Amino acid sequence: MMKKYLLIFLLLPVFLSCEEEVPVISEEAENFLNEVLDIMEQNSIKRKEIDWPAFRAEVSELVGAAQATSDTYGGIARALSLIDDKHSFFRTPFGSFITGSNALNCQAPIVGFPQLPEDIGYVRINSYSGASNDARAISFAEAIQNSIREQDSSIIKGWIVDLRGNGGGNMWPMLAGVGPILGQGVAGHFIDPNNNVTAWGYDNGKAFINLFTNTQINEPYQLINPSPKVAVLQDKQVASSGEAIAIAFIGRENTRSFGTESCGLSTSNNSYNLSDNSTLFLTTAFMADRDRNTFGNPVPVDQEASPQGIIDDAINWIEN
Repeated sequence: MMKKYLLIFLLLPVFLSCEEEVPVISEEAENFLNEVLDIMEQNSIKRKEIDWPAFRAEVSELVGAAQATSDTYGGIARALSLIDDKHSFFRTPFGSFITGSNALNCQAPIVGFPQLPEDIGYVRINSYSGASNDARAISFAEAIQNSIREQDSSIIKGWIVDLRGNGGGNMWPMLAGVGPILGQGVAGHFIDPNNNVTAWGYDNGKAFINLFTNTQINEPYQLINPSPKVAVLQDKQVASSGEAIAIAFIGRENTRSFGTESCGLSTSNNSYNLSDNSTLFLTTAFMADRDRNTFGNPVPVDQEASPQGIIDDAINWIEN
């Protein structure tokens, strides 16, 4: 009988050693996920509205036993969805994107260049992606100012600033380019959830934010008529930095906007370089006009206009 019990005790460690270990998240993946979630909790425009312990628990449960940082990307996608600011996104080290943005839902017809009377100037502000003050950015801004310079004359009654199709990117070269028509001084603000206010605008070839210059043109142009009428054209595809330019003209004298409301990404993103060479673009503040009226939703127009009638409506307003 003693031998039988001895055999059972000898076999027990063998059975215990066959039990499977429960997989757990690796230290690398856990640290990376916390890095991302910490940035969100500290800086998101929604940071005061979110139950962060519940938020983290849901994302962590989805990530599960992630081993590589790339295994956490599904959880990051869920985090962007839970934040629901409609503007934040994530770029992987491989160049692919995970987005919480609704920009893809903002479509509009492609527009051509219109035929205009000689006494009306026209400038189109296209989207721009890249750095703020390198040679390419300065060239972009100078091209806009050169177009203004070439058209300007004493007979010009007003200008059409066409933002249609501008899906955003980097606002500073756009702002520096259109500056001669926009005019000098503060044109807008960023306001965060703590009501911290940051002013931005145009000053003699410089697109500035507070005391910092983002894009600067070396030989800026000044209009012959410094306070012309300006018709701003926009459509549903105007988004993000495109909306910033639309907002810059709100409150300017002798200005009227035409078309449709914008996409609704009138918020500011900051970029955060992460430890695995990915980048988080997180929405951190609302855009506001020069009078500090905040947006965050589609930017409305003063006068709704169809794609077929928008140019005629703008011309009639400038001429009359």
